[in-house]
Amino acid sequence: MKVAACRYAVGRPADFATFAARIEALLAQAKAQGARLAVLPEYLALELAAVFPPPVHADLHASLAALQALRGDWIALFTGLAQRLQMHIVAGSFLLEVAPGRYRNRSDLFSADGAHLWQDKLQLTGFERQARVIEPGDALHVMMLDGVRVGIAVCYDSEFPLPVRAQREAGMQLLLVPSCTDTAAGATRVRVGCLARALENRTYVAQAVTAGRADWSPALDVNTGRAALLAPMDAGLPADGVLAQTADGADAQAGDAEAWALATLDFARLEASCAQAQVANDRDWPGQWQPRLRRARLQQAPGA
Repeated sequence: MKVAACRYAVGRPADFATFAARIEALLAQAKAQGARLAVLPEYLALELAAVFPPPVHADLHASLAALQALRGDWIALFTGLAQRLQMHIVAGSFLLEVAPGRYRNRSDLFSADGAHLWQDKLQLTGFERQARVIEPGDALHVMMLDGVRVGIAVCYDSEFPLPVRAQREAGMQLLLVPSCTDTAAGATRVRVGCLARALENRTYVAQAVTAGRADWSPALDVNTGRAALLAPMDAGLPADGVLAQTADGADAQAGDAEAWALATLDFARLEASCAQAQVANDRDWPGQWQPRLRRARLQQAPGA
């Protein structure tokens, strides 16, 4: 399966039609390069707040409330594109109202056969907690695409090993990570998390990122990072775990011409690599659950 991860330069669309046209052109570009699955970044829907007047788009709470009117258009857009392009699409994320004034950061997956699946973000960042209107998801999913089991970890979720391990134990072979980070440290944390999850679970990871500045938005103001396709660091695979990556996401000057990191992922080869593995973190995972290792004890020298 050829997979594309997007480095998305945040724009300022005048209306939904403008946004939709750009998304279609981007996905058509990935399709033309052979992609069967495309991953767009976290908070993608917040770019649509730009279509509302300044008192709305400059205020996070007002933006979230206003965006709900576009949810139907969002679903129709990506459902149609997935079927027309015959691609599976992770549409970044949409802050969806699940109760009056309460939102979940939902990553929608639209399949080429018309299915609509999703994963809500489980762990909230400081920014999301401080908003006081965003709540974490309460369920963990694995989805089937073309016979491949995939899971989604929305940005910060990629930094937590146990939920991703649960997805792996449900058969996940590819982890999809829509992300949005505003500092080099944040971008590094997510990348390190993605590489660690690839190593621990012997799985591929596709990470999408936002890029550039959007000073009109309190949430998308600054964006940095590199979109990438990652693999375990082992025999027959890249020593640094990087199969493909884009330029630094802070540099949005290249526009959509350099938007995609693409790689063909051979899942049979990855499974077969277990036999020649230099390390087998995925197989050896249960070793850390030995009762004597559940708790560390202070060791003191005699007479101390």
